[in-house]
Amino acid sequence: MTDRKTHILVTGAGRGIGKAILESFDGTNVAAVGQSTTGDNDLLQSDFNSTDNVSRLWQNGLNQLDGRIDILINNAGIFDPNPITEAEPQWLESWERTMQINLTAAAQLCRLAVLHFQEHQAHGRIVNIASRAAYRGDSPDHWHYAASKGAMVAMTKTIARSYASEEILAFAICPGFTMTGMAEEYLESRGGDKLLRDIPLGRVAQPAEIASIAKYCALDAPPSMTGAVLDANGASFVR
Repeated sequence: MTDRKTHILVTGAGRGIGKAILESFDGTNVAAVGQSTTGDNDLLQSDFNSTDNVSRLWQNGLNQLDGRIDILINNAGIFDPNPITEAEPQWLESWERTMQINLTAAAQLCRLAVLHFQEHQAHGRIVNIASRAAYRGDSPDHWHYAASKGAMVAMTKTIARSYASEEILAFAICPGFTMTGMAEEYLESRGGDKLLRDIPLGRVAQPAEIASIAKYCALDAPPSMTGAVLDANGASFVR
């Protein structure tokens, strides 16, 4: 797993940040495939509501990449509102669905990636796309989203600390609002101008900006950076 190409699996590549990440790998000495639920024929199809589908995606990624994955980029996620006024069964169902898609599926893939790297005694990298919400929380309707992203950051740090000696590196990226369909709907529902005033930069991030950070972590970040959490939120939350 050290020759010629870098083989990359990107989840949630059908739109937004994931699509921009996949497109940033322009094919030059890189073989990258992406996962989507949208029916795009150029992408691997998988629905992360099912744990079986996650394992199947990993195998399909290996098949597409000649039996080798060097880098995993976990970007797939949902941001559905879940008001506490919902009936308890519906509230719990929404909570569990968000955890399954945003966290458990990512954890499954991280586990498979680490085992794959170890089996081949190879260096490997994991890049997890978390959120500003991991640190500052989110709206009253998004407890579950913030919790899933906070756990993703903790998981990334644990992977970095556990496997650095094997040259298995892990990074987390925490975007704030990014101009994707998911964020646009939320901004509109919450009064976009008011929320933008909370961003000193005066605008939300573009998917290509987040993609450039992910690409750097995947290909160029020095090994000593493993465990790093990179913020990209226009100074709306500064740690």
